[in-house]
Amino acid sequence: MPSSEEKPAKPGNQPAEPSARRRILVVDDNEDAASTLAMLLQLTGNEVHTACDGLEAVKAVAELHPDIVLMDIGMPKLNGYDAARRIRGQASGKDTFLIAVSGWGQEEDKLRCANAGFNAHMTKPVDVSALTKLLSENAQQR
Repeated sequence: MPSSEEKPAKPGNQPAEPSARRRILVVDDNEDAASTLAMLLQLTGNEVHTACDGLEAVKAVAELHPDIVLMDIGMPKLNGYDAARRIRGQASGKDTFLIAVSGWGQEEDKLRCANAGFNAHMTKPVDVSALTKLLSENAQQR
């Protein structure tokens, strides 16, 4: 019998858990932005790593095999578009859910992200409820 704090599960009536533990890589050359987003994602139960440029992102995906990568576009050394293409070209990145996080949000920017291999695009500053919804939808698809 469940305790007073436990509620019996109702099959089919539960929303997707936004806090399903996933390995997430946050990539942004703005270290404050990366660490803030990383802390938010850690608070919802995820394992989160950060990288500060596209080259680090490509290497981190090969080493960590993250489920999700949230990546800035305008970065030094290797921009987000080229990093996404390289990530998609390696075995560890073929099934990774790539989310572009950019200050550029016009339709042509979103199309360019899709053509580079991103699954989704979010405009900065990231809307936390929209990100939570996107992560929940991704969890349902896995």
